[in-house]
Amino acid sequence: MNPSNKIIFYFDPMSRAQVIYRMLEEVNADYDIKYTHLKKNEQKTPEFLKINPMGKLPAITHKGVHVSEVAAICLYLADIFPEANLAPAIGDPKRGEYYRWMFFATNCLEPAVMDYGFPRRTTVPDEALGYGNFQTTIKTLENAVKDHFLLGNQFTAADLYMSSYLEWFFFQKSIPENEILEAYVNRCMDRPRTRIYQEKRKMSF
Repeated sequence: MNPSNKIIFYFDPMSRAQVIYRMLEEVNADYDIKYTHLKKNEQKTPEFLKINPMGKLPAITHKGVHVSEVAAICLYLADIFPEANLAPAIGDPKRGEYYRWMFFATNCLEPAVMDYGFPRRTTVPDEALGYGNFQTTIKTLENAVKDHFLLGNQFTAADLYMSSYLEWFFFQKSIPENEILEAYVNRCMDRPRTRIYQEKRKMSF
């Protein structure tokens, strides 16, 4: 890869940037890690706020363009590395389903888990919440991944994103044990480049 195409990856091991670390390895990208230490508030410096005005990780810079938000970065990397086969081609009807599950992780799973772990003091009607309720969210996901990936036999960036979050939620005991979802996470992690990422992750702490 031409050095000008190298990706700059802003990273701290104690952040959601771990998902992007895994994604970069999955697409076999050429990247440099720029450690951005949260404990030193380096994500709040004027220099970093030019990269991500929200002052949070992860973020990448590629060809002078800054990309932040986990789902957005995953979508971006899947598209610029089509040879990794982590997304249906543009024009493929499965692309719609792929988008659906990518944003389900952001718009349904994560807020449902947060509300499960930190119940609201006042009851909010299900119809007022984008995800409805925790039980419906989990059941929907169970039905989608039982014995396969989100798009059937094809592993995509949506699976990488979803399984990364689920792995963390199970590790933190943020959600109850779930045989179907834990089996799904194991399937998603059983990939050669994920194992490379896991070894590199150990060294990042």
